Amino acid sequence: MDATEASEVSSRVLDEIGSAVVADRGFFETVLLGVVAKGHVLLEDVPGTGKTLTARSVATALGLSFSRIQFTPDLLPADITGTHVFNEQSRDFEFTEGPVFANVVLADEINRAPPKTQSALLEAMEEGQVTVDGDTYELPTPFFVIATQNPVDMEGTFELPEAQVDRFLAKTSLGYPDGEGEVELLRRRAGRRTQSPTVEPVLDAESVQALRAVPETITVDDDLLQYMADLVRATREDHRVEVGVSPRGTQRLFEAARAMAAIAGREYVAPDDIKRVTQPALAHRLVLTPDARVEQVDKRAVIQTVLDEVPVPTV
Repeated sequence: MDATEASEVSSRVLDEIGSAVVADRGFFETVLLGVVAKGHVLLEDVPGTGKTLTARSVATALGLSFSRIQFTPDLLPADITGTHVFNEQSRDFEFTEGPVFANVVLADEINRAPPKTQSALLEAMEEGQVTVDGDTYELPTPFFVIATQNPVDMEGTFELPEAQVDRFLAKTSLGYPDGEGEVELLRRRAGRRTQSPTVEPVLDAESVQALRAVPETITVDDDLLQYMADLVRATREDHRVEVGVSPRGTQRLFEAARAMAAIAGREYVAPDDIKRVTQPALAHRLVLTPDARVEQVDKRAVIQTVLDEVPVPTV
């Protein structure tokens, strides 16, 4: 699959998801960006905006197996990864796979579980494997996590640790639909007999693997490599930031930019690709100073300042 074909299939996937979820197309692109760039996506928004429906629709449109984990305060790590169960017939312990063993895993309301349980996903997201009682088990390929969380100021939530948040390639939100979108939502509901809309498969696991290989063929000019490095370094020097973007974040920005170019159907990364992915790829990685948090500084505002101040190279 080349960049042109990648753009065509991506457009079909986006159209199919858009037939079920009423949201901005840019939001769908960010979610698909996580798939193409071999990363994971965190969705934060108030209940009822369509986060779970989006995850389910993405899995169906991609033709991949889907598993949903409802995070609750009493959820244990073994409830996610699986555990060894004694088989009375063989007189031996056998491993029973947990719900994390799927191509697309929806970690629903991830911040309602305590940090110990949240961390059960760390190895899975970074290494594509889980370790239980000293034994390591490979997860299905491709493997993609879509985590949803409610705003941290809502009752019964635990703030995600920085190490967990840093594992997500991108963070985004749906937001409320505009007036026209709200009417379209009702119109679609009136046209079907079920509460939730459905989508049809567009790809399969093999096609998704081919799509994820395309960014590796995308060319990135040296000036743009320097531009991305300058953007990241600028986040560490902002007076409102206590901990800037990590080197992992630098690499994820690079991967996201290549994936965006592939979705756009180009064989090279343009400055606009980098600008498009910088907000969702970097903002959630910042740790603000106590003063900035008291003043309720938006992390996205910090990233926007960086984008405004760092000169864009002429390619």
